[in-house]
Formats: sequence, C-alpha cells, structure tokens
Amino acid sequence: MLNLVKIAGQMGGMSEQMLKDSKHTSAKLLQAQALFAKLIINQEQRSLQREQWHSALAFTCAAPVEPLTNSTQHDPFSQPHTVIATDGSQIAPSRHEIAYCYLINIGRVALHYGCSSYPLLDSIPEVYYQSEDLYIARQWNIPTEEWMVLKRTLCEATALSELAQSLPSRGTPILALSDGSLIHWNLETLPTEARAKILPEIIKSWQQLQAADIPMAGYISAPRTVEATNFLRLEACPYPEPNCNQHCANQLLEHNPCSKIMPLKDALIWQQVLQPGECSPLWRSHSRILQEYEGHWIYFCYLHVGNEIARIEMPEWTALDPSKRSLVISIILAQIQKGYGYPVALAEAHNQAVVTSSDRRRFFALLEQQMQRSGISVTTTAKEARKRSSIA
Repeated sequence: MLNLVKIAGQMGGMSEQMLKDSKHTSAKLLQAQALFAKLIINQEQRSLQREQWHSALAFTCAAPVEPLTNSTQHDPFSQPHTVIATDGSQIAPSRHEIAYCYLINIGRVALHYGCSSYPLLDSIPEVYYQSEDLYIARQWNIPTEEWMVLKRTLCEATALSELAQSLPSRGTPILALSDGSLIHWNLETLPTEARAKILPEIIKSWQQLQAADIPMAGYISAPRTVEATNFLRLEACPYPEPNCNQHCANQLLEHNPCSKIMPLKDALIWQQVLQPGECSPLWRSHSRILQEYEGHWIYFCYLHVGNEIARIEMPEWTALDPSKRSLVISIILAQIQKGYGYPVALAEAHNQAVVTSSDRRRFFALLEQQMQRSGISVTTTAKEARKRSSIA
C-alpha cells in the first residue's frame, strides 16, 4: 500500500528540481533559437557537412529536405474519408499461473466520415502457448516478455494492413494511422536472426498499403526525440570539419562545444516556431535501422495540434507525395479536433485493445475451466494463490 504521507514529504524537493530544470531549459532554448536563425542561412552548407561527415559524428541527426522556413498552415479535412487504426495490449506470461502462455489483443478501428457506413470497433485476441512462441527468443538471450512486445508490434502492423484491404471501395480517401513511431529503434540491438523474424513482416504489411495506394502515418504524442536538434549541433560546432572522433573524443560529452543545447527535445524548439495548425518542414531520419527498411525510408515533421507539438512519421511513398502528405496532415488535424486533443481513432483503438486486471482474471479462469474439462489437473503457485486471497 502506498504511503502518501511519506510521499508528500518528497514532493517539495521534486518541485524545486523541476523549477531549476525549467530555468535551465529556458536558457538553452534561447541559445537554440539563435542557432536556428543562423541555420536558416547556412542550411545547405550544414546539410553537405552532415552528408560528408555522418560516419564521424558522435550522434545521429536527421536532415531537412525542405527549407527550414517552409512551415505550412493546414486546415482539418472536411470531405468524406475513412481513418483506420490499430493498437495492442497483452497479458504477460507468468510462471506462477496455471499455464505459461501469453495473450496479445489487437484493437481495430475504422471510422467513416461523410457517409452512412457504421464504424468498425473490435479486437482480435490470440493466445501464444506453443514452444516456438514461448522459447524461440531464448536462443538470442531475449526474454519471453520482450519477445511478446516485439510480436505485438508486428501484429499491430499486420492487422492495420489487413483491415485496410478488407474495406469496400468507396472512392474516398483512407488514412492508415499507427500509434507511435514507425522507426523501430528497439530492433537495432537484436541479433540479425531475431530481427529477421519481425522486421520483414512489418515491411510486407507496409508494401500492401502502398500497393493499395493508402497513405500511412505514425502519430507520436509528446515526442522526446532529438534528431532535428542534433542537426543544430552542426551549426554549434566551432570546427570547419565536424569530426567528433578527432576533435571531441577525449572529453566529456557535456564539455563538447555542440552540447550547449542538449538535451533539448525537438518538440521544444518547434514549440517556439510553429503556430496552431502549422506543420514544420519535412525531415529525413537517418537512424541506422532504416537501412533495413527495403526502401521504405521514414520521414517526419512536427505539427502544432493546439495543445502540444506532435511528431508525424510517414514512409517515403507517403511523405514525398505532396498530395498524400497534405491529406495526412489535414486528416490528423480533423482527428485531433474530434478527439479533443488526441486522434479519436487511436484513442478508440486503444480502448478496444486494453486488457484490464479483471480481463486477466477471467482469462485464466476460462483457461482453468478448459483444462479441467480436458482432465488436466491445474494449480497456481503458493505466491499467486496468496495474492488472490490477500485481504490488502
């Protein structure tokens, strides 16, 4: 049980630290704004430096593919259209339960606007209990729980593609919306064999969306990425050649000349630049994992949605098509408007996917009944049994 009285005594120090951090961030923002103004003038030169010296940089930075002054105003989309979205949740495996297995539940949503069609709101659960599902990742020293999360990411992408292909043709625009980043940084550290079980299937689902001519985007609320901020570090570098290995390898990161604006997030900088409804210029990510995306390179922009700066990620075939990109931004703004600050399709997909604690109890109760019908004697560990009967 949480002792709130003891917690309250720690809140004062936390508030003081947050105030101190806020002042520190404000000072860094002023420096970043000055660098941004210079970068507008020197953008072409810095882009050439990034291209030439990217292998010698101690950080990964994105590259703008449009002038930094190219912020565009968009209005919410008002014509008939459809938005589809998926999200996932899970019941993690537990050795204390009656059976070692896990469940992935994928929420699916298709919302039709400007027509009389009923929306689709449902979920697709699947139980994983085969040995290859539970233990295949052990050969790569990946815990089952981590593998389950990777499988959930794959299931979300696959379900989004399948849902798009199942929709009847209405001749109206469709947007496939994903919750979170399309750049799967967590796959970078996986062994090649493990990554080959996940990433190619995700790319395959994107190829199906591309073949169906359905634009796709990932929506990231409260983004914490620094890819665009890192491009500013090229402007802050005092050396004619931004060779981090040569100039700054022997000193602490905080002492590097380009670190004076770190750790500012991209969203903080664009908060100072964009007005509500405005979208930043397009950027190309240069994350290493994208080299395995089979041509589906990821681009991104920042969008002022009113209550926050959101990051919008798009695969190349959506981002570099001006009409598709404009459609994506306008539909997202309409979704924000309908969802009171957050895309309603993503919120509903989450609601369909979420697995509550009572759902978990009913799942294992149902499993227990099924096993008993099959003549299998079942029991939980003493720890789990005691937790279920606890008076606390």
